[in-house]
Amino acid sequence: MDLLLWRHAEAEDGVPDLQRKLTARGEKQAKQMAAWLKAHAPNPLRVIVSPALRTQQTARALGVPFATDERLRPDAGVVDLLAAAGWPDGSSDATDDDSALGAQPCTNVPNRGERKRAILVVGHQPTLGRVAALLLAGQEADWSVKKGGLWWFSNRVRQGETQTVLRAVIPPN
Repeated sequence: MDLLLWRHAEAEDGVPDLQRKLTARGEKQAKQMAAWLKAHAPNPLRVIVSPALRTQQTARALGVPFATDERLRPDAGVVDLLAAAGWPDGSSDATDDDSALGAQPCTNVPNRGERKRAILVVGHQPTLGRVAALLLAGQEADWSVKKGGLWWFSNRVRQGETQTVLRAVIPPN
């Protein structure tokens, strides 16, 4: 399975928190990362986002369908995010029907051949950093994922053991 964690791009300060919009810089960050994803992301790619407006605006830059998942709210925990994503085996306790989540083959993301299941989560700090720490170090820690940045993980089985592989860390521009 591939798990891509994309932190929402730069957003305006203010309240209510869920209604914060991207800044002009944030819109540029989202477009630049979307261009990178279109060139490199697995296909098909299921995209799930927080209910926060800034995550939805970030995801829209990719130009593919996405689903909003309440388990990805700004106050979400690591377990919530991993359950929403179905990590590590691609199963989600919500549904296994990608079309029900708004996921479809991404027509503007090139098909890279037969791949494992892939999901892109557009979410928030500190949850994304804590997930990254858990996957790589085996325990939650407050690691930084920059606004607009992306971390890409895969899992694989080697000699009967499941391993997590960090495929890419892409900073925002």
